[in-house]
Amino acid sequence: MSLPDKAGFFGMYGGRFVPAELNAVLDEIEQAFHQFKNDEDFQRELNYYFKYYVGRPSPLYYAERLTNAIGGAKIYLKREDLNHMGAHKINNTIGQVLLAKRLRKNRIIAETGAGQHGVATAAACALFGMECIIYMGEEDTRRQALNVFRMELLGAKVVPVATGTRTLKDAVDEALKDLIANYKTTFYMLGSAVGPAPYPAMVKHFQSVIGQEAKEQILELAGRLPDYLVACVGGGSNAIGLFAPFFDDKDVKMIGVEPAGRGLDTPDHAATITLGTPGIIHGYKCYLLQDDEGEPLPVYSIAAGLDYPGVGPEHSYYKDIGRAEYVTVTDQEAIDAFLKLAKTEGIIPAIESSHAVAYGMKLAAELDPDKIIIINLSGRGDKDVAEVARILGK
Repeated sequence: MSLPDKAGFFGMYGGRFVPAELNAVLDEIEQAFHQFKNDEDFQRELNYYFKYYVGRPSPLYYAERLTNAIGGAKIYLKREDLNHMGAHKINNTIGQVLLAKRLRKNRIIAETGAGQHGVATAAACALFGMECIIYMGEEDTRRQALNVFRMELLGAKVVPVATGTRTLKDAVDEALKDLIANYKTTFYMLGSAVGPAPYPAMVKHFQSVIGQEAKEQILELAGRLPDYLVACVGGGSNAIGLFAPFFDDKDVKMIGVEPAGRGLDTPDHAATITLGTPGIIHGYKCYLLQDDEGEPLPVYSIAAGLDYPGVGPEHSYYKDIGRAEYVTVTDQEAIDAFLKLAKTEGIIPAIESSHAVAYGMKLAAELDPDKIIIINLSGRGDKDVAEVARILGK
């Protein structure tokens, strides 16, 4: 099945709802993406940097002690935390920076929540000698101070955003304003599978290396496809990167894990697909946590990379057609999973990824030992250690 359609829609979601002045720049990006994505030279260069800079393929690791501790299905971890810079985000920034280079755009802007996309963008810009400006919500700069310094070390200018909830949504707003003002010289390196077309398709394309590798690896390790895929969902790029290559494998169930924060019965969550309704945000249509006027609601998660009121249009579509299921995990469950994985496997996961680990463990306990679960470990948790220590009173 070919997704999205020519107008950038996944069913009724996606598309492009932007000011007229943005259409021309998005057309230029879309044209370049379609021109180069299957171009041999582009693919060769992308594969070179994936192998020698990012460190791909990332391992698919059988978490034997975790599996035994739970006593159910076999748990495999797709180790995106082992990529250069510690997360899946670098897959996308290397792809997009190669497009920017071909468009001769040397000023790169990006938004970031947890800081992982910002760090990956800054690294890609350093690698190719490009100017780099990162917009980050002021609240996120506090929670993720380590990543702010990492971005600055890599030569980026970090701009704290003090409007709204001072988190990811507000950072995207500011980045889009910058793009409108400076589109002739600037390339916007969007970090998730969200935004106006062509971004959801483009980010999926570069992140699909996760699922393509996982499919080959599980066939080699287990001799068959998994029963379940589990990944955390904020905007949803790590999840769509894992899910999309398995879309036609109907026996493989796909589960996206959203942040329930302090509980779905409070306003402090970001469970967009679970509790949202279709709406428009940042130039595209998706499930959205919105008020009666269609304005995005304030959202919250312990994970700065998950507190976004929208979600990728392809996830919205998967939900409607029943191809994927979307569940929630609270802050406390994510912290418990963070600690459990560290103590049983010697792996400190990102607090975002810990949401997937938490649900994956819960699921494994309900399944027979002959079942297989792949959990996408989308990033490592160095950036979260100080915040978790603060919460635990250490």
